[in-house]
Amino acid sequence: MESLICVPVLLPLLGAGVKLAIGGRLRHVQALISLGTLCVTLAVSVVLLVAADRHGPLVTEIGGWAAPVGISLVADRLSTLVLVVSQAVTLCVMTYSVANAYDRQEHDAPMAIFHPAFLVMVAGVSDAFLSGDLFNLFVAFELLLSGSYVLLTFGGTESRIRAGATYTLMALASSMLFLIALAITYAATGTLSLAQLAVRFGGLPEQVKLLVELTLLLVFAIKAAIFPLSAWLPDSYPTAPAPATAVFAGLLTKVGVYSIIRLEALLFPGGPVAGLLMWVALATMLVGVLGAVAQTDMKRLISFTLVSHIGYMVFGVALSTVAGLAGAIFYVVHHITVQTTLFLVAGMIERRTGTTSVNRLGGLMKATPLIAVLFFVPAMNLSGIPPLSGFLGKLMLVQAGLSAGGWHAFMLVAGSLVTSLLTLYAVAKTWGKAFWRLPREDRVGTVVESEEATGEEPTVTTVALPAALPLSVTALVALGLAFTVLAGPLSGLAQRAAGELMSRDPYISAVLGRQR
Repeated sequence: MESLICVPVLLPLLGAGVKLAIGGRLRHVQALISLGTLCVTLAVSVVLLVAADRHGPLVTEIGGWAAPVGISLVADRLSTLVLVVSQAVTLCVMTYSVANAYDRQEHDAPMAIFHPAFLVMVAGVSDAFLSGDLFNLFVAFELLLSGSYVLLTFGGTESRIRAGATYTLMALASSMLFLIALAITYAATGTLSLAQLAVRFGGLPEQVKLLVELTLLLVFAIKAAIFPLSAWLPDSYPTAPAPATAVFAGLLTKVGVYSIIRLEALLFPGGPVAGLLMWVALATMLVGVLGAVAQTDMKRLISFTLVSHIGYMVFGVALSTVAGLAGAIFYVVHHITVQTTLFLVAGMIERRTGTTSVNRLGGLMKATPLIAVLFFVPAMNLSGIPPLSGFLGKLMLVQAGLSAGGWHAFMLVAGSLVTSLLTLYAVAKTWGKAFWRLPREDRVGTVVESEEATGEEPTVTTVALPAALPLSVTALVALGLAFTVLAGPLSGLAQRAAGELMSRDPYISAVLGRQR
């Protein structure tokens, strides 16, 4: 079973290499390789999740070198849960991109780069979730970023190149800071193995531990787009192709959140930074949602809600309790699916009408009822409308905050409720303008002939979508609804994952074994 842990990392890299060898030829073969690779990695991830939940953390040692000398890949409940969800989401996004004929655009790009870059990014995300070593985590970040650079600027338009420059500078700065953090950590402890760091940090002076913790938190906060380090995100994501934007929003920021969860639970449980994290979580929720309320473009609105709801996950981590951590894990799983779905729906709207400006849209409910439903369900889920999974995740966090007690926790609970209401207002306003109100002649995407001239009611003029395009989005919507139906088992798994994280001993013993 341990030998399967490498598959989600190595198989996408192998698929990317094969497709680079094929080049611009055999576009259909490229698509089949991508879809087949993601199907296999999803199946393997499910097997690992079941095994980790039954038997505890699974460990494989790269090159046969045992930790702490070598690098370990660790599949515990947390890593395999987010791995399964990420593989399911990337499979749906790849299906969307194939149906949306991105493979034709890829044929015109140098070396048919879209599919290989996508799989390289998937391999980096999987490596980050499974990594049991800080340096390997750095490598995983660089791997996923190398693929994301290509996807963000795919097509070479002016807006994408400009957004790609901002994204690249941010990523390079965080990578350099990550290297500095690794140097400080190794100088203080003599190791970068997460399991051994959890043991050795107990004997370090508090000032040294605080320096290491703050430096690593700063790195992961940039990658997770936590306020005030989130200004780069709303300007970078909306310009990319819809599949790239969707997987960026769903996964790349969650890798940063996952790293914070792992860092705080394993290395610095109950540390002095918890109070700071509470203030950061509150500011991220409120600033993000206020930015969303002010937007008139659908993609930018969804980008600001992405920033805002990262604050919910930091909220759970900051409580430093099993209940809070379980709520954060549940919300990560929920948010990966919902945020990816909303960006894909925005991509369908842009392709069909030529715009995502809310002020220039109208009448989409009548013209495209399926797209209207596909937007409405995840939007309500994001807002936390009962009994959807967004409501259940927020309920878990609110209950954890009330149980923790203290004015900081109560402040976070109040901020989360205000954020949820403002999110509902923002998406309801967007729904009302883009889908519900009647179209006008002066809006792009609507007919120019008036009702008096034609004798018929005005409708939205749209471009036909490929028949298979909505299927992948429908699958994601169904996955989000499945989290509601299966909320009991999912929340139970989140509780077990949080308990395993907070106890720390199962992870440390699995990696170090007798060497502990």
